[in-house]
Parts: sequence; C-alpha cells; structure tokens
Amino acid sequence: MAIREEVHRKNPRVKDKSLRHTPVRVYAVRYLDETMVVTSGSKMLTLEVRDRILTVLERGLEVKVDRFGSSVHSAVSEKMEFLGMEFQAVPPSVLHPPMSEKAKRARKMYLKRKAAEAQELKNARETRRKKLGLKILNHLFKKVRRGHEFELGFRIEDEVSQEFKGWAEETVVEYFKSQEHRRYWHRLFTSGDFFSLNRVRDQLPPALVDSYDQLQETLDRFLMPRRGHGMSEDEEMLTEEEDERQYEKRIVEDLTELKMRVNAPIELVRKAVKLAGFTNSMGRPRPIKLLICLDDADIIKWYAGVGRRWLDFFCCCRNFKMVKIVVSYHLRFSCFLTLAEKHECTKRQAISHYTKDLKVTNENGVAEVYLPTEREIKMMGDKNLSDPKPVDGALTMILVRLAVDDTSLSCLAHFCAGTETALYRIRLLQNRLNVDPLNEKKWVQGLSAIHESLNKKCLPLCSMHASDLLLGKITLQDIDCTQFVDVM
Repeated sequence: MAIREEVHRKNPRVKDKSLRHTPVRVYAVRYLDETMVVTSGSKMLTLEVRDRILTVLERGLEVKVDRFGSSVHSAVSEKMEFLGMEFQAVPPSVLHPPMSEKAKRARKMYLKRKAAEAQELKNARETRRKKLGLKILNHLFKKVRRGHEFELGFRIEDEVSQEFKGWAEETVVEYFKSQEHRRYWHRLFTSGDFFSLNRVRDQLPPALVDSYDQLQETLDRFLMPRRGHGMSEDEEMLTEEEDERQYEKRIVEDLTELKMRVNAPIELVRKAVKLAGFTNSMGRPRPIKLLICLDDADIIKWYAGVGRRWLDFFCCCRNFKMVKIVVSYHLRFSCFLTLAEKHECTKRQAISHYTKDLKVTNENGVAEVYLPTEREIKMMGDKNLSDPKPVDGALTMILVRLAVDDTSLSCLAHFCAGTETALYRIRLLQNRLNVDPLNEKKWVQGLSAIHESLNKKCLPLCSMHASDLLLGKITLQDIDCTQFVDVM
C-alpha cells in the first residue's frame, strides 16, 4: 500500500476533462499468502515494484518467497490465474458488447408484444366498464318506465361528470397518438371542400368564411398527417445521432481504456463435477451411491453445500452463468437421482415428493429448502468477492452418522460446549473413486484434497455444527482435530 500511494502521488490525475489522461496506477489484491499486483505503467515499473515487494518480504519479514512463481505477465495478451480464477485486461466493449441487429429486432418485437398485451388489458377493462354502464342504464330506464322515482340523499352529478370527463380525455389522448386515425379523419374533413373555391367564398358572409378558416387551421394543427410524419423523421434523426455518439464513445473507450475481466475456469469446474461423480462420461447427471447411507436431509445439505460454495465463490465472474447451469442442472438432478436410488423409485417420483426446490422436513415438521431454488440462482450474480471459501473440502468429503448414542462427548467445533452430540465418520470421496490427488491426469488442477490421515476418523458434533459442516459454512479448520474418537 505504501508503494501504491507513492506511485499515485508521483502521477496525479489531470482535472481538465477536455484532456484524455491515463495516469500510472498500481492495484493489489491479496488472499492468504498469494498476492497479485497490477500496474498500468511500463514493464520496468512492474519489475521495480516486484523487486521492492520481494525485498520487504525476504529481508523485513524473513519469509521464503517462490521467485519462480513470482513472474510478470502481460495482462492484455495472457490470462493470469489467481484464486482459481482467470484474469485478463480487455477493452470495455468485450465486457459490455453492443446489441446486435438480431438482438435489437428481438427487443423491438418484445416491446411491441408487451404494448399489445397492455392494450388488450386496457380494452378488456373498457369493455367491462361499458357493459357495466349499459346494465346500470338499462336497469334505470326500466325503473323509470314503470313509474319509479329515485330519491338520493346526496348529489353525485359532479362526481359522475368528472369521471366521464376523465374517460373522454383519456380516449382522445390515446386516439390522437395513432397516425392512421388522424390521417383518416383529416382526409374526411378536407375532401370535397367547396369553401376553398374563390367564387364560392365571395358569395358567402365573411363571418362564415372566417369560421371555416379557423376550423381548417384547427384541423391542420391536430390532424395534419405531415406533422406526425415530420415528428417521426425527427425522432429517427435523433435516434441515428444518438447511435453515432454511442458508437464514437465506444470506439474511443476501446482504444484508450482497459477493463479487468474475471472468468471462472469452467472446464476445470466441469472436470471436478465429473471426477466427484455428479455426471457420467456423457456429461449427464448421475447418482452418487456413497451418499445413500446418509439421511435425506444430509444428502440435500451436502449437495447444497457444494452448490452454495461455488455460487458464492464465482459470483464476481463474467461467465457466472455457466457455473449457475452446473449447480442448477447437474447438481440438482444428481441429488434427485441419488434420492431415487436410495428409495428405489424413479426420478419423477423423487421430484414429485421433494418438489423441484428439494424441500425436506426438519425435526419440528417444518419444510426447509437448503439448495437455492432455480429462481434464486437465476437472479444471482454481479457481486463482489468479499470472503472467498473454496469448495474443495465440501466437494471431497462426506459425514456419515454412526448408530451410537453416546451423549457424554462434547462437540469438537471451536467455541462450542454442546453436549447433545452425535458421532460422525469422515469419508473421503477420492478413496472410493478412480482419482488420485497426486496425479494431475486424475485430478483437477488447483483443487486441493483433504489429507488421507483424516479418512474414517470419527468426531462428535452437535446438530447445528454437523449441519454447518455439511452445508460448507465451516470447514475442518474449525474443528479440533486432536480430539478425534476411536470407534471400531
């Protein structure tokens, strides 16, 4: 931060908006022992900043630095990996591309369809209002014909007059918005006009001729088709000018600015899904038979823990939509297939029982939803990554509850003194699948694995922390691993 402030102080921003000035800037982000520094200056400045940081770390803090991994990359021509994500500097038009002609036509059709639906609803309301008014008038007319008299304690003439006046004004305003209607009535009023003949005008009274001229001016002012045509031409001209300004601005920004694009490694995510057993060789969801020994709620919580961690971790990525598809389709239907495999039923029956939202009843008989619904997943995105929690632990580990009732053990979660606990056994998925964390071909690059020494270890947990561990809210780092229980 001191180096950053020093560089910014030497390169202040120019306050004159008429000048396009791009000062030298330094940006830094750190997570645990990994640091990424981005500079907008020359490569020599980047090398200088790197050497100063390495000097402070090695001499001042006396820590070992991986100099081989501390390399300098071009943010424009190369992709940089940090926190399991891909960073690259791209022009603004890549992040916010202009609408294609096909998209513009589709949007126009959508707006036209919405306007037609709104007009249909309005016409339906007007029809119902008209029918109701006719029924009331018909009823009153019958009463009057039979000699009935109506006596009211209050007068409603003003209210009725005001209501009808509002309806009439709305009808006139809507009618005059249509160019076709205005052109039609203008043609009717001006066709066969004998008042325009001089020999006829000379024989008529001046007052009548003046009244006609005033009427003609009024018709031309409100119904003249050329006026509407001129307005549409002006609107088209303004639209073209606005498009030209936007195009010019976009071209200038692409030539002078760069934005940082963050992408999730979607191929690695798909490979992790395949290695963990969510999908088969064809990429379709499949059941995970290792989870059949769990309760229904624990199965859903395990899938929810993996899905929520991926959604929270990659929420700031540009291709977040692909991650949402993996969670909403592959994980959700793998969960349905696992539940169907456990209860020996079909996938359709499992969906019918648990619903598409995977609702499960808790101990109090209340239905709960752990995995985000499809609507919630669809609305996710465009967030800042504040507290990244990798999905590694939740993806490669399950908790199996043992049939042992021993309440003498306390919960091993940090800062928890609960005694109402249950024993759980840690089972690692990599021991049941054809994967090897030490072999790059049989593992996902960058995905960590839980150490083999923790496999089949038993630990007492209260219901709250067991649920949090399955949902991925806590990890084994929040558990006192020195107090594991030996159970044969």
